[in-house]
Amino acid sequence: MKTLKNKVAIVTGASRGIGLAIAENLAQYGVKLALISTNLDTITKVAKDISEKYGVETLALQIDVKSADEINAGVKKVLDSFSQIDIMVNNAGITRDNLIIRMKEDDWSQVIDTNLKGAFSFCKAVTRPMMKKRTGVIINISSVVGIMGNAGQSNYAAAKAGMIGLTKSLAKELGARNIRVNAIAPGFIVSKMTEEIPEKSKDEMLSRIPLGNFGEAKNIADCVSFLSSSMGNYITGSVIQVDGGLNM
Repeated sequence: MKTLKNKVAIVTGASRGIGLAIAENLAQYGVKLALISTNLDTITKVAKDISEKYGVETLALQIDVKSADEINAGVKKVLDSFSQIDIMVNNAGITRDNLIIRMKEDDWSQVIDTNLKGAFSFCKAVTRPMMKKRTGVIINISSVVGIMGNAGQSNYAAAKAGMIGLTKSLAKELGARNIRVNAIAPGFIVSKMTEEIPEKSKDEMLSRIPLGNFGEAKNIADCVSFLSSSMGNYITGSVIQVDGGLNM
């Protein structure tokens, strides 16, 4: 994907799992990276490792995505370092699972503020520089749970469904400026987060996946790179389910 070389991407939640896979995948195509995490030591090491392995410029930033002020300051640092922002990947997310009868208000707020408000704040912060360039790509990492729901995850499902609504609305707002906005809805992707799911639940979910296996972080990363490149230049406002057929 030669069209990605020397582009600049921000990837949130980039220290592990899907976010790390996205960062590494973009790096192999020559994308310069601003990597976001809440742990500065961890993300600094990740940025250094990626830079050495793929020969791309990287910038490590510690940002609490619940804070619009921190996001605005971080985006300014990215612009100061790279002079442009071409790709925004909103991947940062947490879970605080529980049945609604037992769910604490703080568990609801933490998930909504991290997963949805964080995406909104980053989208808002990068929109102006993208509009000035009259080009850009925003990719929001949602979930099939945001489409089909899931018992015990009302907060997570609401946040991920909100990301889909955000995606479609921004695609309509920003299309005239050649800014494409899409969402990816992963299914069951093997990660540290999914390791916490009980085996019985995993087995039940596996039985509902037509392809018969769980996904890998690279499956999501490949989709991000495709949407970011010229090969995806006529796709906007879409929600691409990368789920092995789980939600059909």
